[in-house]
Amino acid sequence: MKETRRSFLLKSLAMGATLLAQASAQGRTVRIGYSISKTGPYATGAGITTLPNYRLWVEEVNASGGLKLAGGAARIAVVEYDDRSSPEEAIRNVERLITQDKVDFVLPPWGTAMNLAVAPVFARHGYPQLGVTNLSEKTPELVRRWPSYFSFLGLPSQYAEALALLLRNLARAGKAGRRVAVVHTDDEFGLELSSAFRRVAQKEGLELVYFQSYPQGFNDFSSLLNAVKGRNPDAFVAFSYPAETLALPEAAAVVGFNPTVFFLGVGTAFPVFRQRYGARAEGVMGLGGVVPNQAWRSYLERHKAVTGQEPDRWASQVTYASLQALRGAIEKIGKVDRFQIVRLLRQETFDTFLGPLKLEGNIFRGNWLIGQWQDGEFVALMPERPGALSPRVPKPAWSR
Repeated sequence: MKETRRSFLLKSLAMGATLLAQASAQGRTVRIGYSISKTGPYATGAGITTLPNYRLWVEEVNASGGLKLAGGAARIAVVEYDDRSSPEEAIRNVERLITQDKVDFVLPPWGTAMNLAVAPVFARHGYPQLGVTNLSEKTPELVRRWPSYFSFLGLPSQYAEALALLLRNLARAGKAGRRVAVVHTDDEFGLELSSAFRRVAQKEGLELVYFQSYPQGFNDFSSLLNAVKGRNPDAFVAFSYPAETLALPEAAAVVGFNPTVFFLGVGTAFPVFRQRYGARAEGVMGLGGVVPNQAWRSYLERHKAVTGQEPDRWASQVTYASLQALRGAIEKIGKVDRFQIVRLLRQETFDTFLGPLKLEGNIFRGNWLIGQWQDGEFVALMPERPGALSPRVPKPAWSR
């Protein structure tokens, strides 16, 4: 009788310990925070490219049981702030996330200016900054200053070189002339891309017949395009932000400007561009591009199911892949060790739905750089590698 009671007590204690461990595991969380532009001028880009992928990734990680750590699975808990498109507010928010909320990881904001603003805060506290929308030629220099700073979109010079090579190839094939007109937004993004393009254009035998900046908030694109039209370019290139990108085709149609190649900047790959212009989007080129394979279609459907909207065809997919790399690093280490996770991100190759992702000098250089709307999809044209489609020129008339 005494032995039976002892066995019962031992079994009860063991069961209680097991239930306690299970409850502890179920309650384990990894806290992830971010400051994102939910209002203000950056809200459009952040709301299309960045925030939906943060929410999709968290949803899918938690649905799969959580992050697989050495001590058991851990669900992700999120702390989210609106930076109102203000670099100063973003700095305050990131500092608060780290020092007051004590989150385990901080995801980056949207935009080059915002990422550069918060980079010293990430670096000072040793947090990895997995920047996707931070496109700057200064990235190698910034990485030397802040070893935990990463860039997943590559460098402006990559995009400029790819565009110049594409235009040169079209000229050599007799599909387009060599006369190119360039306009760009007068900020770091536009200045870096246009300067890089200017350098390589001459090397590729292109003739720049127009080269002009415009200030932020500019909206008189009909007058600008009339001046461009007067130079009779074969290709028009605008290193533009979403508001300008969405306005330029309408202005071009109004003034009757329809060159062989019509290339726009950020926003061309947004689904809203296709929604606004419909068939008239056909043939328009821009930054980014996708390969419409099964991996892309699966991601597209999951994105729509969870967020209620389509991803863009440039940085959205890279944002999600960067989070897959972060998860891979966390789970390989098996714990929240930011120093070791930064080390892994700098050294390892990660499996993502885009394929193997390797950061060279903290920079991912394997992106699709130039795309074009073809049959309702923004497909990849450059670089020239398996999966890239051939460009369609001349661009159809706007009245189509």
